[in-house]
Amino acid sequence: MPIYEFKCLKCGELVEMLFKSSSETVEMKCAACGSPDMERVMSATNFSISGGSGSPKPASQTRTCGSGSCTTYEIPGHSR
Repeated sequence: MPIYEFKCLKCGELVEMLFKSSSETVEMKCAACGSPDMERVMSATNFSISGGSGSPKPASQTRTCGSGSCTTYEIPGHSR
């Protein structure tokens, strides 16, 4: 059961939501102000990625998109 974090676009409140399945429907409303304008954010982790010198480092790229700003994260490691 994954826990996701969402940020209210109106007041900035961070909210955690637990989903029991990927098909579950949940009403997205800010607990602080009641706004339905929420966006999913990347949760903080309790580990760090490390490597020797010369190892690729995590990187992010932020750009403007239709809903405001969008960020893409490139995390080194294995990919599918």
